[in-house]
Amino acid sequence: MKNKNIKYLVLFLSVVFTTVSCVTDEDLEQVNPNEASSESFWKTDSDALKGLNAAYSSLLNEGTYMRSSPLLLDLKGDDTRSNSPWGSMKNVGYFNSNVSDPAIYGWAFREYYQGVNRANQVLINVPNINFTDAALKNRILGQAYFLRGLYLFHLVNMFKNVPIPLDLSVYHPQKTQAEGWAQVIADFKQAAELLPPSYSGISGIDTTVEAGKGLGRATKGAALGYLGKAYLFTKDFPNARDTFKKVIDLGVYSLVANYADNFTDTNENNSESLFEVQFSRAVGGVGLSWGGIPVADWGKTSARAITYGAAAFGFKDVQPTFTLLNEFQEEKTKTGGVDPRLDATIFYLKPGGATPIYQTTFEVQYASSPADLNDIYCKKYENGGGAFANEYDWRSGINERLLRYADILLMYAECLNETGDTSGAYTYIQIVRDRVNLPNLATTKPNMSQTQMREQIGHERFLEFALEGHRFDDIRRWGWLEDEAKLAWLKSRDTEFNSYAKGREYFPIPQLEIDTNEFPITQNDSY
Repeated sequence: MKNKNIKYLVLFLSVVFTTVSCVTDEDLEQVNPNEASSESFWKTDSDALKGLNAAYSSLLNEGTYMRSSPLLLDLKGDDTRSNSPWGSMKNVGYFNSNVSDPAIYGWAFREYYQGVNRANQVLINVPNINFTDAALKNRILGQAYFLRGLYLFHLVNMFKNVPIPLDLSVYHPQKTQAEGWAQVIADFKQAAELLPPSYSGISGIDTTVEAGKGLGRATKGAALGYLGKAYLFTKDFPNARDTFKKVIDLGVYSLVANYADNFTDTNENNSESLFEVQFSRAVGGVGLSWGGIPVADWGKTSARAITYGAAAFGFKDVQPTFTLLNEFQEEKTKTGGVDPRLDATIFYLKPGGATPIYQTTFEVQYASSPADLNDIYCKKYENGGGAFANEYDWRSGINERLLRYADILLMYAECLNETGDTSGAYTYIQIVRDRVNLPNLATTKPNMSQTQMREQIGHERFLEFALEGHRFDDIRRWGWLEDEAKLAWLKSRDTEFNSYAKGREYFPIPQLEIDTNEFPITQNDSY
């Protein structure tokens, strides 16, 4: 009996070991049927739209437009200055971002790649979904190409040589800036082919009332606008010119009559806006999007207003330069007045009348503080029109306008000048000047040379887009940092340029990326 039991035991164990030896890792990795996964999620057109919306949501995080991106784009220009007590922020403007301190620039790097990854998930999975509406499928893919192009645009433009993920692998090799720009251009081209000029009159689950009637979604004009910018930034002026002309010929866009309407929450997604990030105080909770995985109380608001806010109403981490204030006053309007863009851009002690600031006036607010009374503060994107007492709840609902039609017009004028049609540039510059009642440039400065027109366009863009994140991009792409005379001129306008060193026009690659990427990553020059 004992021997019989031993034989049964040996037989049982042999069966067990044989069975176990046939179990693979794949057998053990089971999908939980009660939880969504990539394998179970991408099944319907509704799933595709949810995935796309997740790619959009990366625009609302701290590293992107909730806080960090405006700072990274603004602070290096000669239209801004910073005396922030937070060293990481102040150092941006002084070209002194620290490799060992990734605050702000590192958050942007992380969350641009989050957006790229989410867009890639759409682009990889949506083609395999059977849609009942083929046009909807094209719109979703077109928006995903646009968003990937936009996130990569920022990465290539700010960080130079970066990985360019086109799949869902964890690690990707570093690419040259030229390779990065080539992918940006390819993505915007594809987006422009798939996207409609507008969502008006389109029926689909992306244009329902619940979906915001398509408001804020990328369009053909947005894709073409950024495609033109990518060409312009790589000095391909003929292709940039032709692309901007396509935007103009769409007939969709026009300048709004009141310049200030581009920076408040009362006239959002207007006729001048090609693409803007959608913020709202009325949606979600009161928490801010600090990055990572969303939590239940996250809202859809921005911290820009408090960061740029005037003394007593915000942190005044970012302020306009007096160079900007003075340049606004160099040329009078046709009626002898001050350029109205000044009052839309800067809070300052205005001669001859009380200056409203939040629920008081500039003069009253700072009467007992001469330093503040004689200082100047940002007005663009501030809730200072009287509805709010201050910005200390950190929750601004003002949409961030990333691309305006005025930009298209001035970039087109620049391309005309660079391709030999200097006289043609006057027309498109004057459209922008006419809105603020400035004299006819063809009369005040006729027959400018190509070089003179370049300088004029620099001046026009400086005033039209102050505090909007364009100025330093312009300075860098125009080669002013390599021109000794121009660099000296910039230093005379903004002392922060005294800290500039060659290579610091780009941010460092975060050390975490260098340490963890399985592929070798070379740090940017000067860091």
